[in-house]
Amino acid sequence: MKKEIQNRLKALRQEMKNRNLDAFIIPSTDPHMSEYVAPHWGAREWLSGFTGSAGTVVVTQKMAGLWTDSRYFIQAEEQLKDTGITLYKEMLPETPSIAQMLCSELQTCGIVGIDGQMFSLAQYESLRQELESAAIQIESDTTIIDEIWKERPALPDEPVFVYGMEYAGQSVADKIAAIKNGASRLKSKSIFISALDEIAWALNLRGNDVAYNPVFISYLLITPEENLLFIDPSKITAEVAEYLKENDIKQAAYLETPHYLNKMASTSLLIQPTKTNYAIYEAISPECNLIFGESPVALLKSIRNEVEITGVHQAMIRDGIAMVRFLHWLEKAVPQGNESELSITAKLESFRKMGDLYRGNSFNTIAGYGPHAAIIHYSATTESDIKLEPRGFLLLDSGGQYLDGTTDITRTIALGELNDEEKEDYTLVLKGHIALSMAKFPEGTRGAQLDVLARMPLWQKGINYLYGTGHGIGHFLNVHEGPQSIRMNENPVTLRTGMVTSNEPGAYKAGKHGIRIENLILTIEAGEGMYGKYFEFETLTLCPICTKGIIVEALSAEERQWLNNYHKQVFDKIESALNEDERAWLKEATKCI
Repeated sequence: MKKEIQNRLKALRQEMKNRNLDAFIIPSTDPHMSEYVAPHWGAREWLSGFTGSAGTVVVTQKMAGLWTDSRYFIQAEEQLKDTGITLYKEMLPETPSIAQMLCSELQTCGIVGIDGQMFSLAQYESLRQELESAAIQIESDTTIIDEIWKERPALPDEPVFVYGMEYAGQSVADKIAAIKNGASRLKSKSIFISALDEIAWALNLRGNDVAYNPVFISYLLITPEENLLFIDPSKITAEVAEYLKENDIKQAAYLETPHYLNKMASTSLLIQPTKTNYAIYEAISPECNLIFGESPVALLKSIRNEVEITGVHQAMIRDGIAMVRFLHWLEKAVPQGNESELSITAKLESFRKMGDLYRGNSFNTIAGYGPHAAIIHYSATTESDIKLEPRGFLLLDSGGQYLDGTTDITRTIALGELNDEEKEDYTLVLKGHIALSMAKFPEGTRGAQLDVLARMPLWQKGINYLYGTGHGIGHFLNVHEGPQSIRMNENPVTLRTGMVTSNEPGAYKAGKHGIRIENLILTIEAGEGMYGKYFEFETLTLCPICTKGIIVEALSAEERQWLNNYHKQVFDKIESALNEDERAWLKEATKCI
């Protein structure tokens, strides 16, 4: 594989030379700025061999580099070894930005090639401004990848299906009316929507074009005169065609989107610079009065209605039952010595498949044993798979897609004897998790203002993690969604009732262990307080937190009470669905400490 990567780089450099390009940039995304993409847009992975969900490759005639974040440092080092591609670790002070590297590597008046479909308007403008100082130009209309990727997968053509009101809880008409109201507040009559999860939510449709994410490749244009879905016609069944007609949604071919936008009559049109790709922006008719702003859909989608809240509670019960059955099985299976990271991954999915409304995993399960758990987004392969032993930690991050909700849970499980460092780190992570779980805060609070709660116990010991503590999660949609977040980086979106967010602090030590504890939390009202309303979090996830690694005396009385109360809730909501042995295991796993 390493030799193949080198050959692909050689082919790319030759094609760059043919086109007079001094550099070429390949991001991880698709024309919709998605985090997870269909195979057709997997060019960065194909070229580099790096399989993480986030990363950008830059190639010049003299160097090749991959920029990625801390979740993937260890993984990227292993996968890039001997390929000729250097790892650049983002967010570290010594790491130059892509633009800084290009300015130092290229001569004045150099040309950088990109595919304009793979860069948002915001990304393009930021890069253009940074390269301007060195008089470096950007060539955005290039099909260079098509020339060298001979076996490139076709565009996905899976059929779309209707997502029923019994799960969605709000009609298409009401959603479109709310979207129009949101656009009008930004002084726009029309809106162009590119994000796949936003389109799926707005139209109460789902698809199978992207692994783990029930979305479909499309664009949506909403104007005062019409609602137009740009989609491959082969994806529309007779049932969906009738559904679209009933909801006053017209259709046009996906590949015709730029042509249609170029011919649009004069109107005010809202586009989101961070979600609209540069090629689409370039295609929009000059007669349109473009308004740049945030799509109102993201916020509308993030606030669950009552039907969705009821549904996600039910999904959490079924997912909790599957997790408890799995953990009960795991405790007996590991000492027998026959289980590995891959085998337990398959076993967990088999338990989830027993639940009603299950439609698959919500992401590729992370099952990292021992040092593998320090690779934050580790993915076991037949080459890396290792046997589990009755000692140390197993980190298990997984989730399910149910018609009534999406789940995402991480448990770090003591398989046997632990050393003092493992116990201390586990206890610190748990303290941070509990601190955020117990937070009570005034209306208008941003996630960045709460993030420190989860990190403080770790910081006091000189430990940190460089990813966000919490991300939004979709409703039978993408496992990672916004607009809210809980992270060190500033995000102006405030936490609001009805939002579902993750709570997942961690500690990772290369070559030793990785620890993460993750529950999903729902923002709810906590009554009136000084100067207005106060909010708090309801923990939605229902699964025991392993107590074998806890240094109990390091927990405060309040922290122990939270954990005991949480475990009582888990037992009360799940025990009736279990058999006698499973119930006995759960009772022991949730006993008071």
